[in-house]
Formats: sequence, structure tokens, C-alpha cells
Amino acid sequence: MELLSYLRLARRSWWIMALAAGTGAGGAMLVTQQMPERYAATVSMLVSAKDDESTTATAYQANLLSQQRVKSYANLITSRRVVTEVARPEGLNPDSLARNVKAEAVPDTVLLRATVEDGDPARAGRLANAVGEQLTKLIDQIERPDKNSKSTIKVTVIDKAVTPGKPVSPRPLVNLSIGVLLSLLAAGSAIVLYDRLDTTVKTPEDLLEATGGAVLGVISYEKDAKQYPLIVRDQGSSIRAEAFRAIRTNLQFVGIDEKPRSLVITSCLPGEGKSSTSVNLAIALGQAGWRVLLVDADLRRPSVPDYLGIEGAVGLTNVLIGTSTLADALQTWGDDQIQVLPSGPIPPNPSELLSSHQMRQLLIQLRKSYDMVLIDAPPLLPVTDAATLAAVADGVLLVARSAKTQRDHLAHATTQLSSVSGRLIGSILNFTPSRTIHHYGYDYSYEPVKEAEPDKIPVGVG
Repeated sequence: MELLSYLRLARRSWWIMALAAGTGAGGAMLVTQQMPERYAATVSMLVSAKDDESTTATAYQANLLSQQRVKSYANLITSRRVVTEVARPEGLNPDSLARNVKAEAVPDTVLLRATVEDGDPARAGRLANAVGEQLTKLIDQIERPDKNSKSTIKVTVIDKAVTPGKPVSPRPLVNLSIGVLLSLLAAGSAIVLYDRLDTTVKTPEDLLEATGGAVLGVISYEKDAKQYPLIVRDQGSSIRAEAFRAIRTNLQFVGIDEKPRSLVITSCLPGEGKSSTSVNLAIALGQAGWRVLLVDADLRRPSVPDYLGIEGAVGLTNVLIGTSTLADALQTWGDDQIQVLPSGPIPPNPSELLSSHQMRQLLIQLRKSYDMVLIDAPPLLPVTDAATLAAVADGVLLVARSAKTQRDHLAHATTQLSSVSGRLIGSILNFTPSRTIHHYGYDYSYEPVKEAEPDKIPVGVG
């Protein structure tokens, strides 16, 4: 995954990251409030070797001996012998005290430091000074050659511990930073993992990669699209209306040498918006003066009459079986005189009807009479109806739903179209979140301009 992909993913999931940061900060502050205050007091000691002679050589040897002893003495600070003597007057457990004593040998020096942490600042200071006192006594005893001799090493307290004024723990800012950082890392890892495991298409790049065909349009999601599915409302000034006008424009650049006159509009599975796309694309073409025919070829779950508010009892089925003429089955809709051929009665054998010779002849006839024939077909994967129509139509428009259509479904659909020599002229990303629309620059204010009446037949008529 490229850096740009990570940035886009972070942008899409900014609210999750913000929520994670807030949760981490809240958790860190809660933990900080529950933590007891701890104070630290430090005592510093100097290790020196006693020498009776004052020559330079003996002084150097004494200093070298002191440095060699420092590291060993640092370990003695937390020894049971020292800790027990320090803990007894305070009534503390030696093992518990040992865990709160930290010894440090200052590198390249003869200095020792002992730091004691405790919940009581005054007791922390007392314990640190007691450690220094007990270590001094212990070194004086163990560094005597015999009982009557003087100690060869001397430990001197040079900086006594004082009562600390501020606690060293908890540290709110440090805890807050750690909490926010850990929560952001966890949320970011979860988002990336979910994105890797999520095989749905979300962007035009995803759709292009999955289908290998051009992306002719990106249609935004609108909350009230289900209640108002057609783009004619608000005088066609919505973002969705502009998206369909963009698809209409892009269709003029498809197949310069052999422009499609009949298009099958389908999807991989139900619920991805292929019927609403068919209806609105027909409206957009009609508004530009195209002679367009919308055919409801979904003989299983027809929905075009519901979108347009027309009667669908007589239609394609009747024409194919010869119980009605094409002229009687056609209906005109809207001010732009869009022609609609409803599905008619639902037959028991949809695939056979759509693959019949009558369907082929009907489509040839319709291509001669209209600039564009849009065929709303059933989904590709559940049934073979759309593939059958794709074999006789000029091209296929594949509709995918953002964050729902799977990449492998699209791959299977394109393979199925290739197996019947269907021509995939492009795809449309439907129900795209507004943030994605903003990213690709499709959201802008404009005044709807009434398109001039075409002087000639639109592109697509030979």
C-alpha cells in the first residue's frame, strides 16, 4: 500500500482516529487519577581508597582501586543486609523496600547514588539517608584486612537526601502522551487491517482495478434518494444530477469508431442501484435531446414502472410472445418525451425469452429508431439474463455500489461478460460517500443552465 493510500485511508477514517485519541486520553487520565503518588529521594556517596603515602603513584593506584570497587558497592546498596537494617526502624518489609531502591554507579567516576521511592516524601528522604549510612558502615567492616586494621576503602556521604517536594509518579503528561499514542497506533492498525481484509470497492481507482474498464461516473449517496430517486427534482441542480450529466458526456467518447447504440445496464448483485441508474441516465440523455428508449428487461423483479410511476402490465413480454405490438406497449414519460418499454407480465422462463430470436430482432429494430436504447437487466451473477442480453447489445454498463460490491464479484462479472463476447464499455460507482466525491472534486456550486436544443441528432446516430 502506497503512502498516498494510507493518507486517504486516514482521511476517510479521521473520526475513528479522533475517537481513539479521545478514548486514549480519557483512559490515561483515569489511570493517572487512580495511581498513588510516589516521591523519590537521592543520596550521593564518594568512594575513596586510603593511602598512607602521598606519592603520585600511590594516589593513582588508590583512585583506580576506588573505581574498581564502585560497581560492586552499587550492588551492595540493594543487598538484604543493607535493606534490612534500613527497613527495621521504619517497620517496613525488606523485600518491598528493596524493590523501591535504585542504585547507580556514575560512569568513569567514584560516585554512587542511591534513590529511594516512597509514598511519603519525608520517609523517602529518611530511607535514602539511612541507605547511605548503612552502606558506609558495611563498607567500613568488609574492607578491613582484620579487625584491628583500618579499612582500605572509605565511603563518604557527600550529598544527603532532602525531602522531595514534587512526586515523580504519576506523570500526567507522560501518561497522556502514551495513552493517546497507543490508542492511535491500535486504531490505525485496526483500520489498515480492516481495509486489507475488506475487499469491497470504495473509490474509482478500486473499481478501475477490479474491472479493467473505464469508470464513466461517480454517483454520490444522498439521504433522501430513496424517497426522491429521480434527478428531475430541484430542477436537476443536485450533485447526483450533475453526475449523470457527466456520464452522458463520457458516453460520447466511448467507441469513437463504433459508438454504442444499445447498452445493458446491470450489476453484480441486487441492491447496487442498477435500475435507478438506468432511469436517471435515460432522463439525462433525454434532457440533452437524445431519442432514448428505456427497456425494462428485468423480467424477474421489474422496477422501472415504480420509479417512473407508469403502468407496467403490458410491455416487453407481450411484444416478444406476439400478444401486443411494440407501438401499443411503448409509453412516453416526462417533458423530454422519453420512451419506455415496461417489462410486462413476469414470465416463467425469462432467460429463454431474452435469448430468443424475437429479442434479437426487436433490439435490431429499436437501434434503428432511437439514438440510445438503455436496457435495465437483472444482476449478472445470480442469473444469466444480463449475460444473454450483453451478447446481443452494443455494450454493457456495470454498476457497483461503494463499500458493498466485492472485487471478486466484479472480476467474476467481467469474466462472465467476456465468455459471451460482451463489451464492457465502462462502470459506474454508485452510492459513493460525499467525502469521496469531495476528494475527486465533483462537489461544487453551479447554476443549472438550460441546454440548447440540438440542431442535429446527438452522437450515436450514424
